[in-house]
Amino acid sequence: MTETPVAAPSGAKPGRANNFDALRLFAAVSVIFSHAFLIAEGTEANEPIVRLTGNQTILGLCGVFIFFTISGYLVTESYCRNPSPWRFAVKRTLRIYPGLLLNIAICALLLGPLVTSLPLGTYLRGPELLNFLYKLTTLNPGPTHLPGVVFADTSVGDLINGSMWTLRYEVMMYVMVLLLGVTRLLRLSTSLFLVALGIVAIYFEKSLTPFGDLGEWAWLVGFFAAGMVLHFLRDRVFLNRPIFNWRIALLALVVLVAITWMGRLIMLFPLCGSYLAIYFARRYNPRLDYARYLGDLSYGLYIYGWPAEQFVKWVSGGHASWWVVYIGSLPVAGVLAWVSWHTVEKRALALGRTRRAGTVPMPVLATRVGSRG
Repeated sequence: MTETPVAAPSGAKPGRANNFDALRLFAAVSVIFSHAFLIAEGTEANEPIVRLTGNQTILGLCGVFIFFTISGYLVTESYCRNPSPWRFAVKRTLRIYPGLLLNIAICALLLGPLVTSLPLGTYLRGPELLNFLYKLTTLNPGPTHLPGVVFADTSVGDLINGSMWTLRYEVMMYVMVLLLGVTRLLRLSTSLFLVALGIVAIYFEKSLTPFGDLGEWAWLVGFFAAGMVLHFLRDRVFLNRPIFNWRIALLALVVLVAITWMGRLIMLFPLCGSYLAIYFARRYNPRLDYARYLGDLSYGLYIYGWPAEQFVKWVSGGHASWWVVYIGSLPVAGVLAWVSWHTVEKRALALGRTRRAGTVPMPVLATRVGSRG
């Protein structure tokens, strides 16, 4: 049983009648909101969601969970629609790297020279600059610094971009989908196993430290895999109703409140929070379709948000409060995100597009729902 396709409104691109762009925008702005406290105060202890959830999480981390859930849903759909390992790898590379490289260039060659306390020649010739370029282009973990650059006297005052850490694990998820697809294991049962693995990993979080990147991957995989599960279930029927309906959404919301009260919000978020995210994303509201006019700014906002906030903090002489950092950074990050989308990201993504008629969907999937994703 399939749902009736949602018709794209006048001016909307075919196949994009959903709220995924709006939800990604919310997730990106959520990350910027939480980082405003860290950059302004050196801690996120006063962030409202910290207090609301009893010190379980911050709004920005929930935004990261949403990003990974959406990615799991759409990336799985992408591979299943066109199961070519080469084309999948090219499309994923074009999604991450063009915008990332522009961001690195702006931070290293514009922001750094503007803020550094060193002479320009010393700044450009220093090994720290090369280390910065190497670490970010190869998605290496760890703090990112530029020579002589200190925005403010806080615990993160010399950190150029504290948002980049997730990109490494995003790429690891892409590799996982590729390997599962090549081995014919990209299916519902595997996705359910990965959700369970992620929940267990969060439960034993302190035991994951010795495993480094693998431990971090396991901690995040449950959110990505929840999106995979929801992709495979999107055409299923539960109690004679489509799997995505308001009754299940209401139940998921009740469960989300309950697990927050129980102190298990992060561990069990993939079981209900991820459903709510995809449920919202699939219910198209043309008033939320900002990308129809501005473009998809979410990735740009995510990677420019932190540098923009640090810049605002620096301009204020290190005295800006969290709300000044937050409000002041949004137009800066927004303009940079717009430039990134229209000059680099959109053009790069166009290179990876193929005619849908030339693709052969994987047989493990049900028929694709109308104009989703």
